[in-house]
Order: sequence, then C-alpha cells, then structure tokens
Amino acid sequence: MNGGGLVLLQVATLALLLATPAFAQTLPYHSDPSAREVLPSANAVPAIRFLTTADFPPFNFRDSSGELIGFNVDLAKRICAEVNVACTIQAWPWEQATNALSDSQGDALIAGLAMSDETGASFDFSSTYLALPGRFVTRAPDIGIFDASTLTGKKVAVRGGSTHETFLKRYLPEASIVPFDSEIEGLVAMRDGDADSFFGDAMRASFWLNENLDCCGFAGDPYFRPQLFGEGLAVAVPAGKDAIRHAIDWALVRLKDNGALDELYLRWFPVGFY
Repeated sequence: MNGGGLVLLQVATLALLLATPAFAQTLPYHSDPSAREVLPSANAVPAIRFLTTADFPPFNFRDSSGELIGFNVDLAKRICAEVNVACTIQAWPWEQATNALSDSQGDALIAGLAMSDETGASFDFSSTYLALPGRFVTRAPDIGIFDASTLTGKKVAVRGGSTHETFLKRYLPEASIVPFDSEIEGLVAMRDGDADSFFGDAMRASFWLNENLDCCGFAGDPYFRPQLFGEGLAVAVPAGKDAIRHAIDWALVRLKDNGALDELYLRWFPVGFY
C-alpha cells in the first residue's frame, strides 16, 4: 500500500476532506457477519498501542497543524473505545514500522501492511476492514449501458504491468487493452475519448472521480480478486498475540453492526468505490 500511487493519494486528500458524501455507499461486510469473537478480559488486553505511518493519506497522515489524522487513525481510536481500553497511536517511518512492531514497541500496526507469505511469517492479521476491488470507469453517458461482457472491440485503459491488466487478459480477453504508464494517464485517456473505459484500483479511481464527477463515474460491478488485488486492509499484530487480535476482530464486528465503520468510510471516501 505504501508504494506507487502515493502522490495521487496526497493530491486528492484536500478534495476528499472538502467533498460531500453524497456519492458514497456504505461498506459491505468483508468478514463473516455471523462470526462473533469473544472479547478478551481487561486483564488480557489492558491497552492497545497502535503503530502507523504519517505518509499515507487519507489513511494516516499529518494535517497542516501536524496532528496525525486519517481513516486508520480514526478507526484505531474507535476500536479502543469499543473495547474500552487505553489507546495510543504512534507514527513511524514506513521502513521502520514493522521492525517496531516485531520489537514490541507497539501491539498492532494499522498502516496498510500487505498480507503475504512473508509478512505472515512474523505477523497475524485481523479481519479485513476495507477490501480493494477493481472497477471500470466510463464517461457519464456510458455508465448505464456499460456491460463488461460485451467488450469486443472496446478500448480499455489500464496501468501497464498491473494486476488489473492481468485480470483483463485472463478474464476479459476480448477487450482491446490500452496500457498506460500510470492510472491517471489511463483515466484521462478515458475521459478524453481515447479509450472507451478504464479498469483499475477502485479506491484510487475514486480519488480521481472526486474531482471529475461531471464527466465520469464507476460502471458495472466491483471485482474482488484477492489473489490479484490483495486481501485488502487489515490490522497486523505480532504472531501469537491472540488476545489483541481477538479484541480487534470483536471491535470490527461491533463497529460494522453499530454503523461506526460505515460512518468513517463515508467521511474519508466521499465517492464510494463499491
């Protein structure tokens, strides 16, 4: 998560904070809604020390006054409040954050650490709290008539070499793929009529749409392909720290059920990407 596309996220942050939530949708359930973790006792989890970074807007970053804010920051606070434990949130440079968690300088890392075989050797992960689907974007007049099953001869803009290009080649081979160096270039090409649609990361596309709602919008359904697009966002804890992980999972179910998770999503993502 803390890699390519960071500039896009930073540029979009101000627009996100000023926009209205009129185009957002509530979050779907990303975990089994029937699952109910047993909340560990206060003795097992007296506090949660969250670690994050300060360079990944709108998830975790510093505002003009230097205060640490963002979706992840608000979520960490809500988790602590739900579990009713003391809470601290400390920002680390990205390249040091996982080492800090391994060295017991925190109890949980909420900073978009990818779930992989490598990270899974050192950390356990909470339930996914934000999945990251792929989606098509088209010009406004085409939204209602878009059909992903009829892409023969249609130009689809995509970031070259991305997993979204892999998805198109694997599942929609009839599309005429037009690769671009960046997602922004692909979106602009679609907007200007040089491509019929764009396919890419829905979250990043939502930031661009936030400033281009007069021309374009999401079309068709979201595509959830964890093996290509990743499992989504989850909280990392040191391997074996089950009490902390269970408390976080318990809180996430509660926050979804009482609407708080949807509230945070609507606040930080005015153009919903589901």
